[in-house]
Amino acid sequence: MSKISREALTESVASLLKHSHEVKKRNFLETVELQIALKNYDPSRDKRFAGTVRLKYVPRPKFKVCVLGDEKHCDEARAQGIPCMTLDDLKKLNKEKKKVAKLANSYDAFLASDSVIKQLQKVLGRGLNKAGKFPSPLNHGDNLQAKVEELKATIKFQMKKVLCLAVAVGNVGMQCDELTSNINLSINFLVSLLKKNWQNVRCLYIKSSMGPSFRIN
Repeated sequence: MSKISREALTESVASLLKHSHEVKKRNFLETVELQIALKNYDPSRDKRFAGTVRLKYVPRPKFKVCVLGDEKHCDEARAQGIPCMTLDDLKKLNKEKKKVAKLANSYDAFLASDSVIKQLQKVLGRGLNKAGKFPSPLNHGDNLQAKVEELKATIKFQMKKVLCLAVAVGNVGMQCDELTSNINLSINFLVSLLKKNWQNVRCLYIKSSMGPSFRIN
């Protein structure tokens, strides 16, 4: 596949938003997903890639972040209305897989103080790792609200065993130019991760939660 034009991308985004707002309006905020099919890639032999990129606009406003913090970070989190847990709270889970899994499923991402990160595996086991939600580090001096906003705006591409990838890049409440900007940045970042860049891309689609797929030509 060759590099897509801004016009073609804008047209696909406009079609998706029109369908969501006019043809079949849902009573919840639909997430918009970028779906990528790869080619000339062998997951069993070629190096699997992973990378994160911060988008200009937050794709999922309801993205939930929890702070696993020391006393200072938890006090800060409580003052700002951000969910938090201390090391003592985590110890109460007794490394029970179901309880750790429930914690992992309750939030989209975690931030953790340095002192807590060092003890996480000992206290929780590998539950957060397995869920793909190992915490991002939180240092003293960091702006907590800014770190939360950064996590909310960051997406991750990770090559696994199949040649299809999907990642949330926005929602149908966004303006066409905002959604186009997020998708364009996401595509260009993904292409930079591929060994043969655009030659590894078979096709690209965008899709809202309950809507049809729209191909980006």
